[in-house]
Order: sequence, then C-alpha cells, then structure tokens
Amino acid sequence: MADLAYSRCGDFYIPDLALTGQPDKPIGKYGRMRKRYLREHRPCLYSSLILSEKLYPHLLEIDETANRRLERIMPELMKSVGVTERLKASDPMKWVGLMNTLRAQAEEIILSELIYV
Repeated sequence: MADLAYSRCGDFYIPDLALTGQPDKPIGKYGRMRKRYLREHRPCLYSSLILSEKLYPHLLEIDETANRRLERIMPELMKSVGVTERLKASDPMKWVGLMNTLRAQAEEIILSELIYV
C-alpha cells in the first residue's frame, strides 16, 4: 500500500491507478455483446476481468471466435437449404430472405455457444 500514489478528492484519498497499454484493435459486435452480458448478468466475473486487465483480450478472443464460427456455419446451412448462386441469379428476393434466415439461425447458435455462457 505504501508504494501506491493517492490523490485527494474532497475528504477522500483515491489511489492513482492506470491500465497498462491495451491493443488498439476495435472490439466487434460479438465482443460488445459479450461485454454487455457480463456486465448485466455476471458482474463478479466482469469486475474480476477488469481488475486483472483480461477483459479486453477476452472480448477480442470471443469476437474473433464468433466470426470464425459464423464463417464456418453459414456454408453448411446454405448447403442444407439449397441456397446457391443459381438461386441468387434466378430469384434474388428469395435468396435474400433465405440468407437472412440462415444468418439469424447461425447467430442464435453463436449466442448460445459463446456469448451467453
């Protein structure tokens, strides 16, 4: 405790704490969703990750894993439903509808496996 520096704020002394340098890579959609879930539903884990400076790397890992998983799931779902380039050329509106449905299904899988755990 003696090696910490404190700043006086009114009647209180607050320790001067600073985070070490974090990478400048932005956190994507799934990382932000994970952060919101942790903050709202797992506050102890969220606080622990912040204090140990592991929150940002954790969110980056979740985001990258979720994006890789989405890239792997989408072709499988497209193949199972029969979404092809031929369908895209012949009936674009049907193709868009199917792609939106498949993306929503893939995101539900990702949310249940990675985000809301």
